[in-house]
This record gives sequence, C-alpha cells and structure tokens, in this order.
Amino acid sequence: MTTPGTDVTGIDVPALRRYLERHVPECAGPLRVEPLHGGRSNLTYVVTGETHRWVLRRPPLGVLTPTAHDMDREYRVVAALGGTGVPVAGAVLSCTDPEVIGAPFCVVDFVAGAVLRDGDEAAALAPADARRAADALVDALVALHSVDAADVGLGDFGRPDGYLERQVRRWRGQWDRVATRTLPGLRELHGRLVRALPASGTPAIVHGDYRLDNTILAPGDFGRIAAIVDWEMATLGDPLADLGMLLMYWDPACEAVLGARHVPTANAGFPSGRELAERYAEQSGRDLTSLDYYRALGCFKLAVIAEGIHARYLAGQTVGAGFERVGSAVPALLRSGLELLP
Repeated sequence: MTTPGTDVTGIDVPALRRYLERHVPECAGPLRVEPLHGGRSNLTYVVTGETHRWVLRRPPLGVLTPTAHDMDREYRVVAALGGTGVPVAGAVLSCTDPEVIGAPFCVVDFVAGAVLRDGDEAAALAPADARRAADALVDALVALHSVDAADVGLGDFGRPDGYLERQVRRWRGQWDRVATRTLPGLRELHGRLVRALPASGTPAIVHGDYRLDNTILAPGDFGRIAAIVDWEMATLGDPLADLGMLLMYWDPACEAVLGARHVPTANAGFPSGRELAERYAEQSGRDLTSLDYYRALGCFKLAVIAEGIHARYLAGQTVGAGFERVGSAVPALLRSGLELLP
C-alpha cells in the first residue's frame, strides 16, 4: 500500500527527499508531499518533514510557453526581498536541474496564515476585517514598488525601458502558442493596446500577478500580510501594471479563472476598485491618469493566461478541480478590456 503523501503527481518524492537531505540541514526522516490547491499555473506543494514544513513550486505539466514558469527567477526575487520590509517567505533553495524530480523547482519556508481564495470565506469576515485586508494589500504593493532594485541585487532583473510595449507583444505571442480557438476580441483588444500605449513612469520591481489570493494574511490579524507569494512573473517594469492587474481581479469577470466565488464582491467591507486606486495614489505619489490602460492590459494578460490553463485542461494536464470553467472566462475578460479602451 502506498503511504499518503509519497506518491504525488508531478513530484518524484524519494528523489526530492534525497536532494533535500543533502542541501537542507533541517530535513530528516520521512517526507510527506501534498498538492496545495488554489493555483492555476505553477504547481505548488506543501512538503512536511519531521520538524519543518516548506512550500515547493514547480512548472505545470505539459508543454510550457517560452520564458514562463522560471523557478530560479521566482526564487531570486523572493531571496532578494527578504529583509526589505516587503513580506515574503524565507528562501530555502532553488534547483535548476530538471533531472532531480522531473522539473526545476524552488523551495521556501511554509508561512502560516489565511488565504482568501473563496467568497464564502470572505463573506464570513467582519466588514472591518475585509477593509483592513484590502488596505494591507495596497500598502504591501506600495512597499514593493518603493524598493530600490539595485540596492537588493536586482538591478539586472529586467529591462524597464520599453516594458509596456514588450508586455503587449509578449502576451500576444503567447496567445498564438496556447490558443484553442479564434476569438475576434483578442485581436481587437491587442490592436487598441498597441495604439494607446502610454509613457511609463518611474520603474520598479513588479510582481506581475498581484491579487488578494496571492497573499497570506497573518494568523489572527487580517490587517497584516505575512507573505506575498507566486512571483513567477516578477521583473523590473512599470509598477502601474501591478495596480491594473489588482483592479482587474477586483472585477467579477475573473471569477472562473480563480475557480471560486469572487472574493471582493462577497463582503460589503471590501472597498471599491476606485478606493483601492485612490489609496495607492495617495501613498505612492504616482500619477494614475492612464489607469484604464493598465486595467485593460490586465484583462488581456489574464485572458491569455486563462486560455493557456484551458488548453492544459483540454489536454488532461491539470492537477486539481475547477479547471473546466476557466475557458469561459476568456471572452468575458476580452470584453472587459475593450470596454476600458473604447
């Protein structure tokens, strides 16, 4: 009989145990590996040893899009941000050798706390706690965008010049690689993003997929973020792209991608997207004149991400439940983006 946690899709558990025993002093004895559901891109697992718990991330199964799912890159930014005041998990190790467990992977400390992935969970919060969680979400984003990349060894982490133009081009190219159908709205939204490209402000470290369920709220304190997670798309670029993504996730159109009831509409204590933007502007001092462009770019990016997840679902390459609904979000996201850029 197989022991639970030792036969896991996407992980060679015996090989992982041998590797961690060589490189992580705290690792000893039997190892239990369990999928941590909630993510829709990279695969995430909780790894439990005799005395410690970690979180392991590896790329999804199947064919990957170029430059996506770079585990070492994700690890590098988490390691650099430790000690800056930006809440991140403790960095443990990065393994770039795909032969160890079947794919490159990175390991960080397990961070206890609450992740608000489902509106049913959010509805149970006191309205004041929902407000405090949203305020902490904005404040952590401002803190991230205030870090001097060169000071933490990330001066070469990206090319901020031309960031927006490359983003539009890159995500259009990724659509061509993952598309399972033809959607006229995709071509139209791409064209509008090309024509309306604004001038970028002062560059910063950007997360790339910033949203409430990519944060862990501190145990017993919904007004404090214990860790920001899922850094796979982090780079140097235009920080308003992060704000645009956050506001896009505040739109119920993204619900099917996240696989759960929409959190921001589940509790009246959560502020509106406009209030989030106002708090960010007040604390960061950044000009939000072109904010609708960044929101539309967020819709475009998530539509492409959702189509890639949908393609893996159709190919039988997803792990977990809820993937059957993701494809339905793509047309809705494109419509939302077109409404923002008439």
